[in-house]
Amino acid sequence: MVGSKQSLLGFFVFTFFLLCWNPTLIRANSEAVVEYLKENPSAVADFDYRRENPRAPQHWGDLKEEWSTCKYGKTQSPIAIWEKNATKVVTSLKDLVVNYKPANATIKNEEHAISVLWDGDAGSIQINGTQYFLKQCHWHHPSEHMVDGKKFDLELHMVHKTQDNNKVAVIGFLYKLGEPNSFITKVTKHITSLIDVVMGIPLGEIDPRKVKKAHFLYKEAKPKKAKSKFYRYMGSLTTPPCREGVVWHLNKKVQTVSLAQVKLLQQAVFTFAENNARPIQPLNGRQIKLYGDYH
Repeated sequence: MVGSKQSLLGFFVFTFFLLCWNPTLIRANSEAVVEYLKENPSAVADFDYRRENPRAPQHWGDLKEEWSTCKYGKTQSPIAIWEKNATKVVTSLKDLVVNYKPANATIKNEEHAISVLWDGDAGSIQINGTQYFLKQCHWHHPSEHMVDGKKFDLELHMVHKTQDNNKVAVIGFLYKLGEPNSFITKVTKHITSLIDVVMGIPLGEIDPRKVKKAHFLYKEAKPKKAKSKFYRYMGSLTTPPCREGVVWHLNKKVQTVSLAQVKLLQQAVFTFAENNARPIQPLNGRQIKLYGDYH
């Protein structure tokens, strides 16, 4: 499947003239357009990030019945995190153990994000004895989560699922402008090849530990305490269907990425996802924990 930003633009131009020509579609509010798109799901991408669009985040829960959690869910992501309000917890050997390993991977333009999907066994993480296997990672630009009132330039999500796919855990990393990110540098030519094209490119063997830099608790003969501090809370997927019950971890240390790298990721995805960050969702009384070595 091949698509382009130009084809999407063409659709919206066509839709504009269609709305003007067909009086049955002319309405004073966006409800008619939302209904039209619901009845014509192949017209454009399933969802959109541009606020003025009928498929914008505030409409996700109305577009499909199976997406209703996006509208009615009470533990949605992303959220605004304030360190002063987080409960400090001393990290133990059971809280988060990372056991990644190299495996073949594919980098793919999924229209709304650039993703790296591991084709084989890339290892797993353990949370309180439950094992979650690494499936993929992807980038959001700008960041989705906010920490102490600040948004960042980029956010990486490492997505994990249990063997039965019933449970999801995500580890997130925040980036500010500065030195280039080494992994993005490594795959720059591949991302460039993916601009405006929905396809995947094999990367060969990729070590997940090289994708991000963090001193989590890695599984060893003699486990060591994690050096990295991380926030944990219960949330959701940040894209439809906005499934809840996701165990979220957000690394406290902010890493760096170059402006050129952020712009490349924005250029590669389709126009509707150049700023592919879902707005902040209500906390609704959820507890946020900050794990670290406080001894």
